[in-house]
Amino acid sequence: MSIGAQEINELLVAALPGCQINVEGGGGKFQLAAIGTVFSGLGQVKRQQLIYQYLNEYIASGEIHAISMKLHTPEEAVS
Repeated sequence: MSIGAQEINELLVAALPGCQINVEGGGGKFQLAAIGTVFSGLGQVKRQQLIYQYLNEYIASGEIHAISMKLHTPEEAVS
């Protein structure tokens, strides 16, 4: 059984309250868009590391083998 976009979405919504999360894709390849104040003051690498800490077990197992991320603060999303 492999993880799907809906399960990743639910996992991240629970892990990052207050964030708008949208996950699309399947078959181990996903696109993630997230907007939240949790990203304030973080560079792109730190933002990705924040997400990876919740997904690492699925990446390690091979359930996720590609994920692209667009991670923004609410202010960045508006501009």
